[in-house]
Amino acid sequence: MLNVARFDDLSAGTLYALLRLRVDVFVVEQHCAYPELDGRDTEPGTRHIWYEREGAPVAYLRLLTDADGTPRIGRVVVAAHARGAGLADRLIQVALDQVGERPCVLDAQAHLVDLYSRHGFVVVGEEYLDDGIPHLPMARPAAPHV
Repeated sequence: MLNVARFDDLSAGTLYALLRLRVDVFVVEQHCAYPELDGRDTEPGTRHIWYEREGAPVAYLRLLTDADGTPRIGRVVVAAHARGAGLADRLIQVALDQVGERPCVLDAQAHLVDLYSRHGFVVVGEEYLDDGIPHLPMARPAAPHV
């Protein structure tokens, strides 16, 4: 089941489950101690997008708005037991449907560049390490007006 919500529309139980999924993968599985709760989840423009199976989130991303107004995809995560089913692709497409023709940016773990490239993103900068994991800045240009 697909879900899209603002922070204020999330129940405490749903928020807990979404944050637990993020922590289970980004902090525990990837061995990265970092401030997962960065304050951006609560911003009025943030959209939380996730898939549930049997009442539990199995894939998630958040769609943010940067200070310059550019949409940003972040925290793309799929539970280990749900990988390989195309859930990340589907979430990215849902996010891009919300973005529309506007440009969009993200910071990709280097091994996932092909995933984002399938959705029109291109590498726009040098590789860098974030908590010991190689990342690349990527952007999807605005759609041309027809």
